[in-house]
Formats: sequence, structure tokens, C-alpha cells
Amino acid sequence: MTYATDKIRNIALLGHGSNGKTSLAESMLFLTGQTDRLGRIVDGNTVGDSEAEEIKRQISISLATMYSEYRDCKINILDTPGFFDFAGEVAEALRVADAGIIVCGAKDGITVGLEKAWKYLEKQKLPRAIYVSKIDEENGNYEAVYSALRDKYGTSVCPMIAPIKNAAGKVEGLIDLINRKAFTVEGGKTKEIPIPDSMKSELETLYTAVNESVAETSEELMEKYFSGEQFTVDEVITGLKVGVKDRTLYPVFCGCALTGLGTLPLLDAVINLFPSPLDGRKEISSEDTVIAADPNGSTVAIVYKTVSDQYGKFSYFKVLSGKVAADMSLINSRTGSQEKIGHIFKMQGKKSVEIKEVICGDIGAVSKLSDTKTADTLADPKKPVTAQGIEFAPPCYSMAIAPKTKGQEEKIASGLARLGEEDQTFSVFNNAETKQMVLSGAGDIQLDVLCSKLKDKFGVEVVLSPARVAYREKIRKKVQVRGRHKKQSGGHGQFGDVVIDFEPGEEEDLIFAENVFGGSVPKNFFPAVEKGLRDSIQKGVLAGYPMVFLKATLVDGSYHPVDSSEMAFKTAAQLAYKDGIPQANPVILEPIGYLTVSIPDTYTGDIMSDLSKRRGSPMGMSLDADGMQVIEAEVPMGEMSSYAIDLRSMTQGRGSFTIRFERYEEAPAVVQAKIIEEAKALNEAE
Repeated sequence: MTYATDKIRNIALLGHGSNGKTSLAESMLFLTGQTDRLGRIVDGNTVGDSEAEEIKRQISISLATMYSEYRDCKINILDTPGFFDFAGEVAEALRVADAGIIVCGAKDGITVGLEKAWKYLEKQKLPRAIYVSKIDEENGNYEAVYSALRDKYGTSVCPMIAPIKNAAGKVEGLIDLINRKAFTVEGGKTKEIPIPDSMKSELETLYTAVNESVAETSEELMEKYFSGEQFTVDEVITGLKVGVKDRTLYPVFCGCALTGLGTLPLLDAVINLFPSPLDGRKEISSEDTVIAADPNGSTVAIVYKTVSDQYGKFSYFKVLSGKVAADMSLINSRTGSQEKIGHIFKMQGKKSVEIKEVICGDIGAVSKLSDTKTADTLADPKKPVTAQGIEFAPPCYSMAIAPKTKGQEEKIASGLARLGEEDQTFSVFNNAETKQMVLSGAGDIQLDVLCSKLKDKFGVEVVLSPARVAYREKIRKKVQVRGRHKKQSGGHGQFGDVVIDFEPGEEEDLIFAENVFGGSVPKNFFPAVEKGLRDSIQKGVLAGYPMVFLKATLVDGSYHPVDSSEMAFKTAAQLAYKDGIPQANPVILEPIGYLTVSIPDTYTGDIMSDLSKRRGSPMGMSLDADGMQVIEAEVPMGEMSSYAIDLRSMTQGRGSFTIRFERYEEAPAVVQAKIIEEAKALNEAE
């Protein structure tokens, strides 16, 4: 069945890990007849968590795209991971969602995941509702969560549901505050029940809260409210819809996904209160033109996710304008290349259902696009435009990756390249200096998952180890030294003799000069001397790190008319370097990074104390637009390898940071001794 654009809703489920997002999605699918059984995370049979790693770990790792058909509408459900290592999947979902439902547990209350989800939705200017899950669990307290939400986010937080509890405090039903009806679930079916008399005074307070919220959405409704007239159900829904769209109202629902209690009222609210793509987010192209959600307009679609498997590549997309049909030719606005649209599908988790077209506002998937990746725009070749892309946080946690069995480096590289088609939040590069392949991502869980996927999908087992820091060496005083290479072995021998002044230079690269009098070293050997020195500075004398800020001046020497050669003078220069540099007071330089940390103010003391332990130097503090404390500091990069994990631990996941290389600086003596010892141990191991 094809649905008109105004009958489509695109919702993202967000929130802290293990708070019930996937179970809620499963309940939505089951109660609307999309599945014939209710999947459970512990059984590994949910529609959303279908990857091997998700089933094994019992957490969501990838964004899952599903759909529900309910009340003549199609609801596209984007189930996002709650663990912060997979925030890139949340960014993909929010790029195409028109609204968000933040899921929080009845006994967990306001978690870091809820706060982050709220900020993500605020940044995208998206409407939102809150769903309090697991209200039937022991120690669950919906009222406490609702009160905490009101305290934190104000009176814009509006109750939509009230739990009915028995004498033992167990939830046995819910009251719909819009329709003023009570219901429970029996045998998997929703059944209407009488509203308990004992709740009438409590309900009057909640009804008043709803009416006040509705009244504030228009002058007409405000007048009716102050005149003492009752709002009709349609007026309540109309007022709430305006408030939700304008982000002045945030409705709160609750329920239990495993029994289905509260799921259908939530779906009713998705249809009644959330905007369709026609009324949803305003799409602005990178050319600053409006991309109107016009079903009859020129085709514009954005690819928000890519999935690669042994059968090929699936590109998930949302149609922003026009429609996408099989056999269409569209242009990729990034590459300028034409893409032939072959088979297109609607996706129910991993299950694909082939369809003929995807209309404006809807979500679909296409297989085997040749030159398209996540965040690309596909458009009508006659009217190419570029939609706004997806902003991913830069990787902040790095480890060296190596195969368990030598010789499989190429296999790792090709496997990570394929995984990179799916996930743009990690990077990999070969560090020629440290001779390590370095894998960088959001945290240890993401890197562990990538390693598991390399083993399962590409048959290569890997080990992770701390990434080595690229130190440097330099000298601090001037020395003059002779390098003499003489070898006699029948026939022509080898002879090269140089006297070189080594001194600290002003440039990072080697400065080579010559100040030779009387032709003691012929000019044609000068390049060989420089070449010998350039080869030598690749390894310092203390720990084998590159030598920088070195000036070398050739001042004297001697040659043999027969035995001297370029090779001999190159070797003589290398001998001079080897003998002279240890006399020139060499030191190790460490890379210094410029760190910017954003944290809630309450953690400032802990962060400053931790920076001190890392030998950091604070450079300033300020408040950002979100009221977060921003600390700027210079800190040695060698002290920051575990900072992504440590900061998350210190701030309960609320902190974030960026770091960029600033300069090299002389390391303290105790640090130098440690670096030299580590280098020695590494050389012995090799």
C-alpha cells in the first residue's frame, strides 16, 4: 500500500542504553500486525537488533529502520543505539526523522542518555515526546520521573497518561488524559476499564495541566479556557499538535512494551500530534535554497545510512521532494556521477520488501549504487541540489590494530574499508613513523565491535594495543666532529673524510650548509654528505625518534683522488652524525595538544585535578550556549591515550572533548627516561 505524504510519520527512538527503545519498537510492530510474535532482546529475535554482534551483546549497535501501519498511516520507526560509542547512528536517524521519542526507564529517571537525546533534538530543532518505559518493574516510579522532567525542562513537559495502581502499588492500567478513558491489557488485548474513583482528585490536577498547556497554543483556546468552558477532544488534540510542532510542548507517555500497555496510545499520539513530512523539518540545501516537501516536485533524496554485507551494498534514503522509482537515473550531487536506481525496497529491520516507488517524505532503500555513500544527495539531473549532510563527531579514541597472524595486514585494511562504507565515525591510517596501523573511533566498545566484525565477516583476528606516540629528538648545544670512512680491500678502496658542525637549528627540517675552504672536500660530494645526514636524522640517538631542528655545516675534510666516492662521503657523514649527536646534549621532544573539554560545571574540580595529573596547563575557562563549562588546556599527547574513556567515567558520559596537535616541547627528564626505556624494550622485542 502507498501512503500519501500527509499520512507518513518519521520518528526516532532515542535514550540511554537498556532503557527499552528496541522493546518499544517491537511492541509497536506486534500490536499493529507487522510481526506475528513479540520479539525479546534476551531471546535475540527482535526485528531491530538483527546483527550477530547485537544479539551476542544484547545491545543495539546500528540504527534499525522499521515501519508500522496503523490507522491508515505509515509510521517509519528509527531505533537508535543508546550507548555513546554509537552516537553516529543517532546522527543518521535525526537527519531524516521529523520528531523524536525519548525513552527513559521508570526506575532510571533522568539519565545522561536522556539529556544527550534532548540536546540532539534541540540542535536539530525537532519536536519530541517522552515515553517512560518499564512502569511495571519493581521500584519503577512514573510520578517521580515526571516530576523530575518538569523540574528540569519546565511546565512545557505535559502529562498525557496517568498510571492506575493497585493497593500493592503495582501498575495495572493507564488513563488517557486526552480522551479521559482508562484501559488495561488482558491476553495481549487492550480493554477499556472504569476510571477509579480514588484517582479523581489527582486526575483533576493532571487534566488542568493538560488544559493549561492547550490554552497557551492559541488566543482562541486561551479565551475559552479563561471563560471556564471545557475543551473538546478535537480541540485538545489541535492545541497539543500546535505546541508539539512549535516545540513549546513536550508530551509525556508511559507504558510497558512487553505487555503492550501504553503502546497504542503512544502510536495514536504519533499520528495525532507529530508532524508529517509536509509540516516537518525545513530542508535547506547547501546552496541556501529551500527544498520543499513537494510530492510533485523534482526528485531530491538523501542517503542517511549504508549497509554492506556479502550480498552487496544497501543505501537507505529519505525522499525530501518528488519520488524515487525503480529504473530512474539520478545524479549524485557530490560526485556528479549518474546513479541508476535498480530495485528499491521498504525495510523491516533486515527484511526487505520490494516496492515500485518511494514517495515524498517516505523512507526506502536501494541496492548496488556504485558511487554513493552516507550523507550524499541523489537528485533529478535537470535540477541538481545538495541537501545538508550529516555531522559526525570526530574520532577521539585511538588504538593500534594488528593481525594475530603476521601477513594479514592487507586483509585488515580491506575489511576496515568495507566497514567504513557503513560507519563514517571511525578512521584508520598507517603511521609510518611508529610502524603501526591506528584505528580511531568514539570509544573502546566501538573498536571492540569493529574487531569482532573483522573476525566474523572477513575472517581475520586482530589484537589492539596502545598507539605509540610520535616523539622527536633535538640537540641543545653546538659540537664539531669528524667522520672518517676508510676501507681498503684490493683494487679501489673507499675514502671519505668530513668535519661537520652540528648545532640547534631554527627550522624543523634539517638545515644543511657548507663552509669549506681550499677544496678539502670537492663540491660534487656535498650532495652525498647531505644525503647521508638526511638518512641519519630519521633516527635519533636516544630512542630512535626523528631528529628535528638540526643545522649541520660541512666545514672541512679530505678526499682521495681514486678511492673517494659519493657512497664513501655519505657513510662519513653518517659516522659524524653517530659520533657527534650524543655529545650535543640531545633531548626528547613530546607532542603537545590543545585540549577543549565541555562539561557540566559540577565536574570542573575533578577535570582540573585530572588535567594536573596529566601535566596539563589550563589556558582558560568559559560557558557555552548550553551552559556547559568549557575548559581549554595544553596537555602532552602521550598522557591522553585513555582520555575518552576516563572523561566518560569522570562525568558519567556528560563530557566531551576535542584535541588538536599544537607543537613539540622538551619532555621532563623523568618522562624522557621512561620513553628511552620503552624504546629499548621495543627494539629488544623486535
